[in-house]
Amino acid sequence: MNWANRITLSRLVLTVLFVLALNSSWPYARTSALLIFLIAGLTDLIDGEIARRYGFITNFGKLMDPLVDKIMMAAAFISLVPLKAVPAWAATTVVARDFLITGLRLMASAKGRVLPAERLGKQKTSWQIITVIFFLALFSIAELQHATETSIWWLRARDEAGPVLVWITVALTIYSGLGLTWRNRELIAPDQ
Repeated sequence: MNWANRITLSRLVLTVLFVLALNSSWPYARTSALLIFLIAGLTDLIDGEIARRYGFITNFGKLMDPLVDKIMMAAAFISLVPLKAVPAWAATTVVARDFLITGLRLMASAKGRVLPAERLGKQKTSWQIITVIFFLALFSIAELQHATETSIWWLRARDEAGPVLVWITVALTIYSGLGLTWRNRELIAPDQ
């Protein structure tokens, strides 16, 4: 197994640590979760750069890199639901879209086609990351400043900017998923 693939798998381990940290009650757990999420994001950049630069592009990497990314984002959105940062319907939309598009890609693969990532899909992912980091940063700042739920800055940031980010993310998630599905609708058409 090459280094790019090892780094990809390390992101899976970091995702598990992220979920454990975010859902624990030990001191500075939320700040730790933010740092782990940021490190995991960096590994995504690093493994891709190593694979391209040194010619380590493998079928394993082509499959596992986007799959681990989806697992990381799904874990982040699901973990933010009980913390009342992201509504359950928004997390469900993000996770459902990723499952559906993964299914579409598997159908394409079965027919000998590859559905590459599209620009709109990359923008969707960027907004998902921004949304997750926004809420994790709020939790971290509140934790570091020992803020309480009644702190005005926390409530205003969460209640005013948070929903805007969630709606932008959900809208792009739905739009990019519908667009990719529509452009590849022949994959899901019944066989003649």
